[in-house]
Amino acid sequence: MSAIMEPNTGKSSGGGGVGTSGEAWRVADLLEKKCTGGELTEDQVAFLVRCITDHSIDDCQLGALLMAVRLRGMTETETVALTTAMKGSGLVLTWPQEWVTVDKHSTGGVGDKVSLPLAPALAALGLKVPMISGRGLAHTGGTLDKLESIPGFRVSMTKDEMTDALREAGCCIVGQTADIVPADRRMYAARDVTATVNSFPLIVSSIISKKAAESLKALVLDVKFGKGAFMQTREVAEELAGQLVEVGKRMGMSTTAVLTHMDTPIGKTIGNALEVREAIECLNGRGPADLRELVVQLGGEVACSGGVAMTTGEGRQAIERVLDDGSALQAFYRMLIMQGVEDEVARGLCSDEPKFSLLPTAASVTPVLAHTSGVVVGVDAMSLATVSLSLGAGRAHVGAPINYAVGVVLLKVVGESVEEGEAWAELHHDHPLPKTTLSDMQRALTLGPSQQHFTVSSRVASRIP
Repeated sequence: MSAIMEPNTGKSSGGGGVGTSGEAWRVADLLEKKCTGGELTEDQVAFLVRCITDHSIDDCQLGALLMAVRLRGMTETETVALTTAMKGSGLVLTWPQEWVTVDKHSTGGVGDKVSLPLAPALAALGLKVPMISGRGLAHTGGTLDKLESIPGFRVSMTKDEMTDALREAGCCIVGQTADIVPADRRMYAARDVTATVNSFPLIVSSIISKKAAESLKALVLDVKFGKGAFMQTREVAEELAGQLVEVGKRMGMSTTAVLTHMDTPIGKTIGNALEVREAIECLNGRGPADLRELVVQLGGEVACSGGVAMTTGEGRQAIERVLDDGSALQAFYRMLIMQGVEDEVARGLCSDEPKFSLLPTAASVTPVLAHTSGVVVGVDAMSLATVSLSLGAGRAHVGAPINYAVGVVLLKVVGESVEEGEAWAELHHDHPLPKTTLSDMQRALTLGPSQQHFTVSSRVASRIP
């Protein structure tokens, strides 16, 4: 079964054109309307998106439109219209009707490798997960970069190849093609240079349009807040999550959101191959408690929305079961095979005792020693992310090379005790460390008195149904 393209009806050229209603508009007039606080009609929004897609709007006009939205905002009706038009600007994937297609989206965070164990865990429950993910920019690699640290893993797949992977493995994790929501690709690039990245209508339409183009039946959103997140406060994250959920529902997807804390890194690793190791440990029923908590919580939401559990509680129990009985790991193995990994490598990684030597390994490992004794009460996520970037685990600009092997491993996490002179972290690196790197690491660590009793809080703050 092939993907379909929803047709654009209406032509535009020279800054003007005709909408689906037959009414003629000039782009400049619609810019004026938005700049002065007017509300655009659904047809006008669709017309502007077509102009963005076919480049009838030049870069100056696009920047003006984005800034008008940033300053004046959009009503819910406008945001839904924008999301709908962006979805229809390119290919909309279609699947066999009997499939229950589901996915998850995270607003991002340091050490966030949740997608790697979550997708196969959902697949092990009989759901289909056509996850379209992205690359990282700045501190560490994105989901695709992490997966590409596995030798042979291929993130580019055709629609037919995705269908085969979903049929055989139940899940695939791929990159966005130029044909899927092309309007967003142009808008996203322009937002980065026009100071409009933090516009909620633009964030919501960008995220939801791409998920809607996957033709999902259920979606869960992991909206993070804290020192290591895009949203610093819970209040702002809650507002964004509410808008994402509402627009997701208006697009026909059963949508829920979970608010999660992001002051400290997720798990104990930051860096591509290092995070793959941790994800595989999670798939073996082991690994850091906070990573498992997020996988179980998010998976429970999707299991319930997708109809394989009556309640989110039953959904969480089902996710825990497939993590512990090996069925999620087997789904991950099948996904690796379907996405180009040699059987010997896939089997070596997907075993009770994974052969992590099959993954890229850094030339040197340098311990980071504690200067005093105490209880770890804080590990600053962004400070560690900056160190990780300096080691080569991330990219400073699009297209820059990335080092899959390097990164940071935490030996002590919040709530654990450390003695003076004891290693609390490791730096995995391929080149000599600058003197400033170790001092940067020390600034990321906050210790309390050794006798202090410290309770580790849950990663999950709340959910938005």
